[in-house]
Amino acid sequence: MSSIDAQLATWREFVSAGGTLDRDDVDELESHLREQIDELEALGLRADEAFLVAVKRVGTVDALTREFAREHSGRLWKQLVLMGDGDDAGGRGSWLDAVLFAGGAALAAHVVRLIAGFPDDESMWLGRNLAFVVLPFLVAYFAHRRGLGARHWAVLAGGIAAVAVLINVYPYRAESATELLVALHLPVLLWFVVGVAYLGGEVWSRERRMDFVRFTGEWFIYYVLIALGGGVLMALTMLVLSPLGPEMPDLVAEWVLPAGIPGAVVIAAWLVESKQRVIENMAPVLTMVFTPLFAVMLAGAAIVHAVTGLAGAFDRELLAGFDALLVVVLGLVLYGMSARDPSAPPGWMDRMQLVAVVSALALDLMVFGTMVVRIGELGLTPNRVAALGLNLVLLVNLAGAAWWSTQFLSGRTTFHRLEQWQTTYLPVFAGWIAFVVLAVPPLFLFG
Repeated sequence: MSSIDAQLATWREFVSAGGTLDRDDVDELESHLREQIDELEALGLRADEAFLVAVKRVGTVDALTREFAREHSGRLWKQLVLMGDGDDAGGRGSWLDAVLFAGGAALAAHVVRLIAGFPDDESMWLGRNLAFVVLPFLVAYFAHRRGLGARHWAVLAGGIAAVAVLINVYPYRAESATELLVALHLPVLLWFVVGVAYLGGEVWSRERRMDFVRFTGEWFIYYVLIALGGGVLMALTMLVLSPLGPEMPDLVAEWVLPAGIPGAVVIAAWLVESKQRVIENMAPVLTMVFTPLFAVMLAGAAIVHAVTGLAGAFDRELLAGFDALLVVVLGLVLYGMSARDPSAPPGWMDRMQLVAVVSALALDLMVFGTMVVRIGELGLTPNRVAALGLNLVLLVNLAGAAWWSTQFLSGRTTFHRLEQWQTTYLPVFAGWIAFVVLAVPPLFLFG
């Protein structure tokens, strides 16, 4: 008996024992599972990965498969079916652990702030190292939550320490453009390190990479909600304490904000992990609202710039704005994909996403052409290299997404192939960000 047959036999035995499905129902579900497994194996998944993904898609026996996962608790199985059940008060990844790691980030932020003399001294050193104050605590939180061994801890800590030492020994010049690029790109680079810890050693799994994409979108939603609530609380606190003296609002902001901002990073991650069922209900609504809006806006912008000839009139600020817009669109598309049922047939939302991707691709081509012209006229600078590389990376990604979306909508391939393109491409983004942070400063002599 093959390993898949053995797993299916165990699954069948457990589902049948639930008492809610008769033999014919179980036969039908098993047949469906085998079809899913064959399809996923044809797309390149290993047999055990295909089995786990296929079982995840059987929504009609969700309660039974959840119980099955508890009884047959392989680690990857738990990640696929148990995530979102909530935490035990004393278990790994519990709310108490989240509070401790968040408190560590808040304390570290205050220590660094006091050393740097902020806000009296607006040191660029603080801006360059701000990501190191916060995100390593989130990396440690996930390493602890996933139960990583000493080797993984050493790799993660060693990588972060090496980057920290390197960017701080660079001899930046006064008002260095490369130092600003490092400060802007370093949080993104460390977010990929967070992803390594989040994946729990399964960095080669495409399904788990998409889980991290989903986590990133959900984390952003929770962080914004926390920030909005914290802003209201801060405003009311300042109002209540204002009679004590005119300096009280400033003192509240000076001591609360540096602790709240990094602490909320970890708390938002804990909320995503423990309250995933809530956010899963929000994700389809958010993508349904914003994807069509962005698609219409991007299509209109692409048409206007192409027809009027404004594409050649991009200045530096407008180019930066378009780069930010393209990154937001890519994030929205990725999050929409992560919230979608992979087994569902093509729908109108998939067509709207294709409109958004094609429109973004057209705008990216215009921006890329303008950048090439500006570089030919004015030469290379650190900012232009970073922007040009980002546009090129986005251009390739959007072109691939447009191609596979078209294939999916025309019935020539499955949604999984489009998903595979995006998850396989994530290391390209990470590689480019690492190049900007580590290689661009010495290439331009730290100017």
